[in-house]
Amino acid sequence: MYQAIVFLPLLGALIAGLFGTRLFKQLGSDADVYGEHHAHAHDGGHAEHGHGDHGHHAHYDGPMWPMYLTTALLCVSAVLSWIVFVGFLHEPHTEKVELLRWVTSGAFTTSWTIRVDTLTAVMLVVVNTVSALVHIYSLGYMSHDEHQPRFFAYLSLFTFAMLMLVTSDNLLQMFFGWEGVGLASYLLIGFWYDRDSANAAAIKAFVVNRVGDFGFALGIFGCFFVFGSIDFDTIFGAAPGQVGKTIHFLSWELDTLTVLCLLLFMGAMGKSAQFLLHTWLPDAMEGPTPVSALIHAATMVTAGVFLVARMSPMFELAPYAKDVVVVIGAVTAFFAATVGLVQNDIKRVIAYSTCSQLGYMFVALGVGAYGVGIFHLFTHAFFKALLFLGSGSVIHAMSGEQDMRKMGGLAPHIRITWLMMIIGNLALTGFPFTAGYFSKDAVIESAYAANWGIAFALLIVSAFFTSFYSWRLAFMTFNGKPRASAEVMSHVHESPNVMLIPLYVLAVGALAAGFVFKDYFIGHHYAEFWHGAVADNEIMHLFHEVPAWVVWSPFVAMVMGFGLAWLFYIVNTSLPQKLAAQHEPLYRFLLNKWYFDELYDFIFVRPAMWLGRFLWKKGDGFVIDGFGPDGVASTVSDVTRGVVRLQTGYLYHYAFVMMIGVAILISWFAFGGAH
Repeated sequence: MYQAIVFLPLLGALIAGLFGTRLFKQLGSDADVYGEHHAHAHDGGHAEHGHGDHGHHAHYDGPMWPMYLTTALLCVSAVLSWIVFVGFLHEPHTEKVELLRWVTSGAFTTSWTIRVDTLTAVMLVVVNTVSALVHIYSLGYMSHDEHQPRFFAYLSLFTFAMLMLVTSDNLLQMFFGWEGVGLASYLLIGFWYDRDSANAAAIKAFVVNRVGDFGFALGIFGCFFVFGSIDFDTIFGAAPGQVGKTIHFLSWELDTLTVLCLLLFMGAMGKSAQFLLHTWLPDAMEGPTPVSALIHAATMVTAGVFLVARMSPMFELAPYAKDVVVVIGAVTAFFAATVGLVQNDIKRVIAYSTCSQLGYMFVALGVGAYGVGIFHLFTHAFFKALLFLGSGSVIHAMSGEQDMRKMGGLAPHIRITWLMMIIGNLALTGFPFTAGYFSKDAVIESAYAANWGIAFALLIVSAFFTSFYSWRLAFMTFNGKPRASAEVMSHVHESPNVMLIPLYVLAVGALAAGFVFKDYFIGHHYAEFWHGAVADNEIMHLFHEVPAWVVWSPFVAMVMGFGLAWLFYIVNTSLPQKLAAQHEPLYRFLLNKWYFDELYDFIFVRPAMWLGRFLWKKGDGFVIDGFGPDGVASTVSDVTRGVVRLQTGYLYHYAFVMMIGVAILISWFAFGGAH
């Protein structure tokens, strides 16, 4: 069963990708199965086209089977994942399935093994459930795109890479999946490759992730150097013996476990878009909306959280590394929440929300509350996928418009989408008894219980900001008077059922996932459920005993955020403009994302461009070309060309030259040159 869960998405990706546009051409005649979408004029599947994102409005007229095949295989994989997960609720254990001996080189040997424990079971459910729903949603959303088979093949490839990552039994196997999701995200973000912005965003995501992956690779090398193995069980067994030991590097003696954990965390920072390596994530919105849901809700960005949780036995022995995780997580949560306050693109607001929530997860991991961090990852997948796919439904209705300033008054026209977005908002902001309420509040309480006052304060402020920007998005989009043109408003319509059904499923998860599973992740059954899959810590017991004001503080922050958004965007809509005008420097600072892109452009991009231009013009052009092809080589060529001209091929020319030579020799002897 485990092999089926992992390899069915790969099978779908290979068949759809290799044969989707060539095989069974005769099946193309039934391509118009989705007539209901085609009836929605040109604003359907390529919902983002109207926004100038893509130039094509051609209908897809190829075979539909690649889309159905990949979706069906993903649904099977998702159902099997839930069967495994439910089994773990009753009887947690660790199971390994060795597929093949993978790498053997000297003392280094490693197998390709599927490792399934509680942590893996949770990730399988998250990845496959959201991916299956995204596949179903994409049947409607992408119904007009002429490259549908390629899109679905990429989605399935992405899912397979993530499954390889979460089922890995050693660091090399994890790195394989890690790089696989990096590749697939590059392909998906740049899916509409005829747009410069999509290509730039894909390259940016790829390059920024390479920075983090460089640290991750060094961490893997370091683990092999120190432990002689990259298998998890071997590393975890040997790690206590390395406590207090150091590595000699240059002139420093560095704590071994701290260095290894920080290098591994550097990889997590890149993949999970943490502060300093976060700049790729908002630009990833250039991909189609279903891609945003897949990357930001369930798969790629949670890989870093999974890595730290998987390596928790090592992190427990490296307190300084854990402190770094807390600081980075808390700063990320705060930073992304501040930027989310002023964004106008509906998808970018949700993207910064993702960035912020990942910060929450890392704070939980950093203080040792690993179950809490994974619980928030689990619940977040449902409500964040709901928000992304809901925003896709809004964009679909608005003929591709993504700017919230050009929306408004949509609630009466798309009631179901409005209700789904409200449910997603309630879960994200932590409304009592929704999924986010249990997991997000537990993160905040854990930070307090671990005596991390600064992190606790930053998370509370972030909760207030989260509530404000979430309701700002809802009010600007669905309430008030329409700000779109009459023509656009005349086309506003509810999405087809194939797009709405995934929203219903995710809404159930956003409402119920926290309440149903809280006892297993963070409650009475915590110890049995995790069964050693993550390190235990007294924080998991202490956070249940925090003072009442700590428990109530996230709720108060949520209510204040809602109240302020209500005042700004329902009661007095002129207030935001006045406030922005009064504090223009701060507004510009937030609108420009703390100027990180400009800063990196100044520090890294321009010097690299200058160095490249200098080496090109001076090094290559002046030195190498000047002294090589344009210098010595050119001179030799000119000389030989002149000499070659003497070789005319006429006999009388050669006889004439011989006579001149004889005359010169006779003259030389005659005038005494020989003496």
